[in-house]
Amino acid sequence: MASAEFGRAVHRWRDRVSPEAAGLPAGGRRRAAGLRREELALLAGISVDYVTRLEQGRAAHPSAQVVEALARALRLSGTERAHLFRLAGLAPPGPETVPAHLTPSVQRLLDRLTGTPVAVYDASWTLLVANPPYAALMGDPSGWRGDQRNGVWRHFHGLGARVRHTPESLRGFEAALVADLRTAAGRYPADQRLRRLVEELRAHSARFAELWDSGAVGRHEAARKTIDHPQVGPLTLDCDVLTVAGSDLRMMIYTAEPGTEDAERLALLTVLGTQALAG
Repeated sequence: MASAEFGRAVHRWRDRVSPEAAGLPAGGRRRAAGLRREELALLAGISVDYVTRLEQGRAAHPSAQVVEALARALRLSGTERAHLFRLAGLAPPGPETVPAHLTPSVQRLLDRLTGTPVAVYDASWTLLVANPPYAALMGDPSGWRGDQRNGVWRHFHGLGARVRHTPESLRGFEAALVADLRTAAGRYPADQRLRRLVEELRAHSARFAELWDSGAVGRHEAARKTIDHPQVGPLTLDCDVLTVAGSDLRMMIYTAEPGTEDAERLALLTVLGTQALAG
């Protein structure tokens, strides 16, 4: 059965990824060098029960989003990722769809920025991965599913972000979001998920529809942002958005000026985030 072969492949690749390679603490005695099921579930943003059923061949037809998340968590090469999609009975994503594959170089950057809040988004602002400091700073996204992982959808659905805005900065932020989405829609016209996202947002939000129809332009720039954190209070941080040439990935990175109270609060959050991941 294809589902059984899919499960065997996931299990085999899970065994070869060490927790250290995935940015996780090794933690105690282990029967195998690879990831535990609960660790793979955490990294992929799915339940442990679902990982178990997939590996045992008891869950058929995983979605493209689940397969993509597993491929990222398992650090598959492009060829292995395509093979996993085929085992799931899905066509591997082609050049006409928004890229969601973390390149090895981006993964290495994430591995080296363990003390810095970093999130990686695709061209449509769908969150692909957030490291523990980012989750501690901005809220844990591990339970988000489907459109909930899209930053544009979350903003125009009023699912509160912790970033403080002035009326002027809010207008600029919204214009940049919509402009980015329009650019992605033009670049990947065959991406059905992106087309459906735009249609849903236009129907739901008059503000989004106004910006979309007006052809509003904008772009994300480096900025100082204040994040209202429920535990440590406000932090004023530098936010940089880096676009990865050739893959259309966006890395959002928050840093603090050294020696400031903001830096101390960010360091505390980083410790809290690591402890939460290890717990």
